[in-house]
Formats: sequence, structure tokens, C-alpha cells
Amino acid sequence: MTATMIKEFRLPDLGEGLTESEILSWKVAVGDTVTLNQVIAEVETAKAVVELPSPFAGVVAELHEQPGTVVEVGKPIVSFEVDDAGSSNPGGAPVAVKESVGTGSAGDRAAVETSANGAAAAPADGVGSPAKREPNLVGYGAVVEHSGRPTRRARGQVQNVKAPAPEAPAAADPVVPRQTEAETSERPRSTPPVRKLARDLGVDLELVPGTGPGGLITREDVQNFSGTPEAPGSAAQGERETRTPIKGVRKFTAAAMVQSAFTAPHVTEFLTVDVTATMELLARLKGNKAFEGYKLTPLTIAAKAVLVALRNNPSLNSRWDEANQEIVQFNYVNLGIAAATPRGLTVPNIKDADRLTLRELSTALTELTDTARAGKTSPSELSGGTISITNIGVFGIDAGTPILNPGEAAIVALGAVRKAPWVVNDELAVRQVMSLSLSFDHRLVDGEQGSRFLADLGSILADPAIVMTMI
Repeated sequence: MTATMIKEFRLPDLGEGLTESEILSWKVAVGDTVTLNQVIAEVETAKAVVELPSPFAGVVAELHEQPGTVVEVGKPIVSFEVDDAGSSNPGGAPVAVKESVGTGSAGDRAAVETSANGAAAAPADGVGSPAKREPNLVGYGAVVEHSGRPTRRARGQVQNVKAPAPEAPAAADPVVPRQTEAETSERPRSTPPVRKLARDLGVDLELVPGTGPGGLITREDVQNFSGTPEAPGSAAQGERETRTPIKGVRKFTAAAMVQSAFTAPHVTEFLTVDVTATMELLARLKGNKAFEGYKLTPLTIAAKAVLVALRNNPSLNSRWDEANQEIVQFNYVNLGIAAATPRGLTVPNIKDADRLTLRELSTALTELTDTARAGKTSPSELSGGTISITNIGVFGIDAGTPILNPGEAAIVALGAVRKAPWVVNDELAVRQVMSLSLSFDHRLVDGEQGSRFLADLGSILADPAIVMTMI
């Protein structure tokens, strides 16, 4: 009979030092048989929604956290009953979180086994050594039962585990209950959100009596102890306000915008342009068989115009490296497009957009916006942007002062295309006009450089044929 063991999977760092993620949904249930790399959960980081694959092949023994719970990195989220013969992730096989961000390759990522007493045992090939910090998933798989047939654990039951005792006869190995997190860390039993609430309210959980099952400290216990008995948004506060927790993408965006606004000295310039020629070009392209099936909009042409204008104004495609006191000039363009999503504002970017033809750029823009609206943008698509565009014109807005995406030198806001009176050849005519707004980091971009870029961009949109003189 094949021996089995229980292995825990702890929440990994899903990219760029993120400290927590929210469990959105489980794709498996207790008792389900899973295969290696099968998607078991959907979690939301501060940047995106990520599908989490299983690092083991086996049977789901316990789901430690419920959907809607914010979990700290390194905390156990699920336990598996696996074959001790090595069928589960043998030899530290690679476990790749779908679209996760990290400097380590997928082959670097492996689950490190620890014995019941917590001692680490690195794989034989050295991959996943605790001293190696690159791989994001290192150290998140743990053996909590060394051998024997564990009792299948129902939801909420305590799992009996067998601690290894090499000096005693195998038959006499004692079976002891696994310590809970509270017992091992000698702190009151509560959930991560409750502990965070206690920190926010300045409450010492050691002093709070728990009224939940088994003495669990609940949100109400913390609020009652602090003198704020009503939970945020509760009926006791009335129905005149609604409170929404600040978390996930919106929390990250807010922090990034504050950092950008108070770190980079912003300058914003405006230019109103007659874009009648661009709109006429757009109409001709839509009727051209070469562009049949492609989605062409003013954003498509404007994005191409930004890429062309950068060729003569490369300072707007750079980054300020404070740590090394250097200006980093990018010789490629990862074009960010601000997208409003149900989870908040995101700025995914098109890698190497400067190498794309107009048709390829059209396809990339369509895929980017569709993915963002579906909430499926990956962390890698949100990283590494070099300059951004925000299309406020789709909301009927003419101009604004956009805030820089952190780490970028410039952002362009496209206003609405409107019919307006315009002087053409000293005569008044009705033309289609658009306002352009350019914000830039004055540490990197001088006023002259910013103005020349904006003027070049306006010239291209006013007369698309001018592109031939700028390439």
C-alpha cells in the first residue's frame, strides 16, 4: 500500500514584492483529485487577477482560506494528500504561476519540502535553496506529515499528523495533533483581516476576548473593544453611505498615483489641433481591403503618431533612476494605454510597440483593451511601460492634467474629437478638432523638449502625410 503525506501550499509572492493577495474563488473542493499545474484558485494581487496552479498532484485535503479573504504571502492556503512515492511534483518540478511576474525563470520555481519540525530540505539539484531569493515560489510547499495514511480531513477538522522520530521504533511513532498557527506563534486566534483591523485601530489582540468558535477573535470583538462597535457600512450607520474596502488594483493604483504626484515634478502643456485630415485618413483606411477586419479608431492613429514623434524626441521615453542617480534612456517603446476596468484604473502596455505596423498596432490595442475590461490583464502586461496614453475623449472630455505612470517620463491625454469653427486659409470653416494634453517629468524633460514633442505630435495628427518627413 502506497504511503501518503500531507503537503501545504503557501501563498507565493506573485510579483515585485507584493505582500498579500485576495482569494477570489476556489476552482477545487475538499476531496477533489488534482494534477500538477492544474488551476486551483483565482487570486487578486494589487496589480491583477492571477490564476494559481497546483504545485502538487494529489487530493485536496483542506482549503485554509475562504473566498474574499486577504491572505499574507507565505501563509498556507491549501493542503494536499499526496503520494509519498514522489508522484507529486517529483524532484522539485517547475511550478509556474500563470502570468506571474518574477525575475526567476519557471524552471527555478519549485516547492521546498520541510519536515514536521520545520527544518528545510532543499532539492538535490540545489534549486530552491533558501539562500536563493530569485524564485517567487521557493519555500511555499511544506510537508506536514512525513508518512503513514492520514485521516481524510473534512472542512474545519483538526488534522492528525505524525512527527518523525528516527530513534524510536516505527510502530511506536506517536500521533499528535498539528498545532494551529495560534499555538505555534503563541498569539490570539484570528484571521488576517481581523489582525489588520486590530493594527489599524491600535488594538492589542492579547487583550481582546474572542467570542467566535473556539475563542476566535472576530471583527465585532475588535470593534467592541476599541469602542467602534458598528462595522463599516453596517445598518447601524444608516443607509446614506456605502463603504467599499480599498484593496487590490484600486489600492495599488492609489498608492502609485500618490507616489508619482509627490515624487516627479509634473509639467502639463496643452495643444488644440485640427485633426480633420486624420479623421479622413481613418475613413479611407476603414474602406481599404488591407485593413478589413481591423478595429481602427482615433486612438490607433494617435498611438502611431506618438511612436513616430518619439523618434525625434527620445527624452520623453526615459526613466529617472534615483538609486543610481542615472537617467535611463529606453531604446524601445513599451506603450502604456490607460484602461478603466471594474476593479479600477490599470495601465497595461504593448511591448516593443515601436516595431509594429499600423495593422499590428490595431490588433495589439484591441487585445489589450478586451483583456483589461475582462479583468484578465497579467502582472507582466502591467510592468515595464516607458510612456503612456490616456484616451479621455471617449468620455467626452476635452483636456486634463494626467498623472504620470510611475517610472515613466511622459503621458499623453487625447481629448474628444469635436466639430468646431476653425480658421483655414484666413476663412472660417467647420473642422474636426482635438485637444492634446502632455504631462512630463521636469527632471527628465526640459520645457523645450516637451514642447517640441507635443508640436510634432500635433503636426502628425493635423497632416498625417508629415510622417514621411519624420521617419
